[in-house]
Amino acid sequence: MQDSLSCLSGNPVKIMIELNLMSFKEHLQIKRENGQQMIFDPVRRKWLVLQPEELVRQLLVQYLLVEKGYNKNRIALEKLLIVNELERRFDVLVYDADTRPFMLVECKAPHVDITDFTFRQIAQYNLPLRVNYLLVTNGIKTYCCRMDYAEESYEFLPSVPDSA
Repeated sequence: MQDSLSCLSGNPVKIMIELNLMSFKEHLQIKRENGQQMIFDPVRRKWLVLQPEELVRQLLVQYLLVEKGYNKNRIALEKLLIVNELERRFDVLVYDADTRPFMLVECKAPHVDITDFTFRQIAQYNLPLRVNYLLVTNGIKTYCCRMDYAEESYEFLPSVPDSA
């Protein structure tokens, strides 16, 4: 089974992006309920149990909304995706102005390293989507690459793309 990175030519140098996601913590709504910390998800408009990966996801969402000007109505979180007849859930999918998939994001908890497995995972999730950009982050390390399907290549970027 090929993924959308392994089948592309070249072996580009991975460029880590410095996002400082914790600077967006002031934009989060956190409360304690029934002995658990909860975080408000402005995209899904509901309170969720605050887990390390959810914190990273919500900080990234705030970065995309506040810093990059993305429209929250064009962001989908944790939705079902069929990949090679298997059910998977993506973390974040951003759509462009024409509601085409634009950027796929894989979030990990801060203690989880970003490895080649992480890139293979997001590349497999991208098979049915064929987005322009793939982004992986654990809140500490962030990488983003632009896909070029015509040239069968990809390029790691020094920053997150602006809203489409």
